[in-house]
Amino acid sequence: TIGIGAGIGCDGQIQIINDILGSYTDFVPKHTKQYAKLTDIMSSAITEYYNEVKAGTFPTDKQSFSMDESILAGLK
Repeated sequence: TIGIGAGIGCDGQIQIINDILGSYTDFVPKHTKQYAKLTDIMSSAITEYYNEVKAGTFPTDKQSFSMDESILAGLK
């Protein structure tokens, strides 16, 4: 048998990836255990992204595509 929150008597356990990775700030379902706290990591990453976009430091040429002006003119 396979269960979600059914206890150790099952042959297999179903878990939701967001539950075990800690994708929620104040919610941990009874049937799960958080193996990480990704909300802190995600919040930090989103804040860093926002700040770089606002400062004009992202994207750089490394994350951008370019097109030869003659090709662009041909498309117009």
